[in-house]
Order: sequence, then structure tokens, then C-alpha cells
Amino acid sequence: MPVQTSRRPQSLDPGAPGRVPPFTPTPPGPGSGGGKKRSRRKDPLWARLTLIFGAVLMMTSGLAIVGSKAVIGQATSSIDQGNLLGDAGKTDAEGGSSLKGPIDMLLLGVDARQRWAADDVRSDTIIILHIPATHDQAYLISIPRDTEAQIPPFKKSGYQGGTDKINAAFQAGARNGGGWEGGAQLMAKTIKNMTGISFDGAAIINFGGFKNVIDALGTVRICVSQDTPSHHMSWVDGKAMWNADAKKTGKPMTPVVHKKGCKEMEGWEALDYARQRYHLPNSDYDRQQNQQQLIKAMAKKASQEGMLTNPIKLNKLIQAAGKSLILDTGNVPIDDFIFTMKGVSGNDLVTLRTNGGTYSPNANHTRETLNALSMEMFKAVKEDKLGEFIYANPSVLSTRK
Repeated sequence: MPVQTSRRPQSLDPGAPGRVPPFTPTPPGPGSGGGKKRSRRKDPLWARLTLIFGAVLMMTSGLAIVGSKAVIGQATSSIDQGNLLGDAGKTDAEGGSSLKGPIDMLLLGVDARQRWAADDVRSDTIIILHIPATHDQAYLISIPRDTEAQIPPFKKSGYQGGTDKINAAFQAGARNGGGWEGGAQLMAKTIKNMTGISFDGAAIINFGGFKNVIDALGTVRICVSQDTPSHHMSWVDGKAMWNADAKKTGKPMTPVVHKKGCKEMEGWEALDYARQRYHLPNSDYDRQQNQQQLIKAMAKKASQEGMLTNPIKLNKLIQAAGKSLILDTGNVPIDDFIFTMKGVSGNDLVTLRTNGGTYSPNANHTRETLNALSMEMFKAVKEDKLGEFIYANPSVLSTRK
């Protein structure tokens, strides 16, 4: 199915507004009208599976486009699809289902456990993925789980609306038969009301199943900023176990501690570190940076060691992702959606932070309010002027690499 082309044409000038090198902001270029053609990347085209899967596979593993859309369509056929946006998708006036302009995705991470009811889960990881109209860069912005939000009424679950932490929106939408689709729809609507941003697509990632994706990659290189005791896992006879399971053994338990420094982590270890917020000076803000670091690490690892140039390895990676992912690409087929992002790689991923990466004064770590600069950043996303905004406000760049 051909993709509509109702949005403004994308610029091919790498200096056009909207693009900024990771962690090193440079002045935006003269505009989008230049006739310059972008130089080819050194990595082959078929070894570039997009950042949509870069961020979507943990919103990620930074996959790169492999071969034709037919190959992509076959490889992604196992991924569950659903209506995750409801009426928070982009209107026709905002571009509708066209992918010619900027692309915004809502990425929601849930940490569902087998013993929990399916409709009693909050989304503690909330990330906006923004790709400017140039389609050659991508930005990740984490919204703090404790942000106070006005959650609108939601007929599907019978929720009457109210003020709560933003992560409660998912739970409120999922109850009474709303399901995870309802949870995502209410979250998307809440964020749209708060920031003005409408979405082209969305994804729900179940962290419990996401370990398989990292295992398919082998390991990922993570840098731990300080010794971090795990709030969830302990060693028993040399084996890392969930605390609840470890207690059942009746054997001595030693807390898992993620030691300061850089190392290759297996799936369980990388995910456990990315889950931690206790014992960290900035709590959920530090966790956000650790999660963003994991996304970048997965994107880099996926582009190494022939992972993306080997169809067998790539298929294994996508199958692992399909078990932990629900995806909504609007009215656009997945293969069109992914192929549109073929110019984006893991190295083009810029991670951003709200509120300077720390709690607002007197927030008391219970309810958080997004400051004026953060709200300006969301406005820049909506207007596709994020590159210029970052150049003028480099403090929004995440310092974690």
C-alpha cells in the first residue's frame, strides 16, 4: 500500500533544522531548501534496520533496514499489532498517515509480572521518540513516571477522569476490560493534552519478555555511574534470582550490586540495572538516563558483529522482539513505516532529559511538575524545531552515554 504524501517534503540537507549531532549541538543549517545530497553512510543499505526498531525494541535494538520491504514485511509478521493511540493520532491537518514529515512515536514500557492481573499494571517507562522531517536523526525524551497529570475520562474502562501521577493513566485505561490497548490509548490522550503532541505510532514493551531481545544480541556494554544495589534481585548459590523466588529457597541471599564502571552485561543484568531507581540520587530521573543508555547500547550492539547483515541472526532478533512487543503504526503498514526510517542509525540517537534530570524543588519525590523549559522542549517537538531548541538549550541533553 503506497504511503500518502500530504506532509511537507523532507529536506536532504544534513544541516537543516531538526538535526543535531548526538551530545554535541551545532548551529542549525540554513534551512530545508538546499539541493545538496546527503553523502552515503559507510554501512551498506541492507544493514540499516531503523531506529523505529532501535527504539521500539526496548524500546530498542536499533535495527537497520535489511533488503526490500517484502523482506521486512516477512520478518515483522510475528509482531502483534493493535490500536494503541485511539484519538491521540495525528489528524489530517497534522499529516494524518503520511510519513513525509516529522514522525512521533509513544513508547511505553510495562514491567508486568506473572502474578499480577493484566489490568492492574502501570507504565513506568514513558518515552517520546521524535524523528524530524529530515528522517536522519532521532531523539528520545523520557517523561517522569511521577509527573502530575490531568487524566481525561475514558469511556472504555469507565474511568471518570482525575488528577494523578501520569503512570496511572495506563492502569486507568486498562481496567474493566480496557486492556493494554485501552491503557495505551488513555496514556496517549493524557500526553497529547499535556504537551500538544499527536502521534504517528506507539509501542508497548513488556520488559519481562524483553530480556530475550538482549539475549539474542548476546551482551550489551553498560557503564554504571555508581555502585547500585538491586531492589529486585539477589544471589543464591551463585545464581541471580528474583527476591520472591530467592526467599522460597530458604538459602542465604546476597543482594545483587551493580558495581561502578563499564562492562558487558547479559540480558538479566542489563534489565535489572535499567529498572533501579532506589539508592540513586535522582531516583526516576537517573533510571530514565540508564534506560536511555541501554537503548543506545542495544542499538550499537545490533549494528556490530554482523547482527544486521546476517538474515538468520536478524530474524532471530525480530522474533525475540515480537514476543515482548505490541505495535501500532497507524494506518501505515509496518514495512512502510520501517522503510521510511532507513536513513536513521543507532549513532543518530540523541537522548534528552526533562527538568534538568533532577526533581523540582519541594517535589518531595511524590508528584513532579514539568518546568517551563521542558514544556518548551515539547513545543519544539510539536513544531519540529527540536534541533534549534537543543542548540539554544544544551542543558536538555542527557549526560549519560
